[in-house]
Amino acid sequence: MKCLVTGGAGYVGSHVVISLLDAGHDVVILDNLSTGHIAAIPEGVRFWNVDLEDAQATYDAVARENWDVVFHFAALSSVGHSISEPFHYLRHNTMNSLNLIEACTFHNVRRFVFSSTAALFGDESDLPQITDDALVNPTSPYGDSKFFIERALLWADRIYGMRSACLRYFNAAGADPRGRLGEDHRPETHLIPLAIDTALGVRPCLKIFGNNYDTRDGTCIRDYIHVTDLADAHIRVIDQLDERSVSYNLGNGLGFTNLEVIQSVERVSGQKVSWEWAPPRSGDPAILVADSSRMRSETGWNPKYHSIDAIVETALQWRKRHPHGYDDYNSRSVLPELWS
Repeated sequence: MKCLVTGGAGYVGSHVVISLLDAGHDVVILDNLSTGHIAAIPEGVRFWNVDLEDAQATYDAVARENWDVVFHFAALSSVGHSISEPFHYLRHNTMNSLNLIEACTFHNVRRFVFSSTAALFGDESDLPQITDDALVNPTSPYGDSKFFIERALLWADRIYGMRSACLRYFNAAGADPRGRLGEDHRPETHLIPLAIDTALGVRPCLKIFGNNYDTRDGTCIRDYIHVTDLADAHIRVIDQLDERSVSYNLGNGLGFTNLEVIQSVERVSGQKVSWEWAPPRSGDPAILVADSSRMRSETGWNPKYHSIDAIVETALQWRKRHPHGYDDYNSRSVLPELWS
């Protein structure tokens, strides 16, 4: 297949790119590198430096080739930042996505895979696991922006016939098991890489936000899904789009508290993680754990990484080899095509 991947230089997007390449597909990455890394783009893959905020440039990029499927990852993704900058998040994520969706419908793209989020669900969602049909009630502007995009895709299907898959994944974690890619956000906000950096002495102390949630140790519970398992789900869902649009929750179905994640990093690394309490963050539900049974039954998807220790191990090994993240890749050769 010929695949266009927006945000393909980012964390999840880059892992999907290498999974598509491993499966023999033709990939073009579209990214403005505001949060992605050029070093995360595999050698020989075409890269177009385009900002989705530019409607004409987005239109021109989609028009350039006939795409079998478009994958959309490009977005701002911090719940906490969206609370402090709500209109920036709502404007950026929704308007940029509308530019892309409109260009895709105009140029007759038939299949569209969207990186959605568990942040659609609030504390009153189904427990102990959140089903695909759970009440959508975002507790942050970030979650609301993703839901608005899902609604736009619904209308793109009803009016233009563009089938879409909204993949609502929970906490992406880990790194490519072959060591090709890893997690490197600037700034980093995810618990596992923060805990690993603290164990390795890169950071002095980790903050745990809140200790009075209604959970077994008072800290938030999250469902961690390995990024390679996520990538596999993105490829498996494509065949579903021949007939209909779909939405799926993607997770392991296992929830770990923040303190349990820290204990896992200590076990795997053999090092203590220095941490301290901090006030809870606005917009953080106490528990987010996925029921992914529909995805499993309809696509045959079966995550390989169930153990939190196994997920942490892949992240730790990549970080130990690349203590400065993608800055360690700077000597790599220049890409053959940079289109802007």
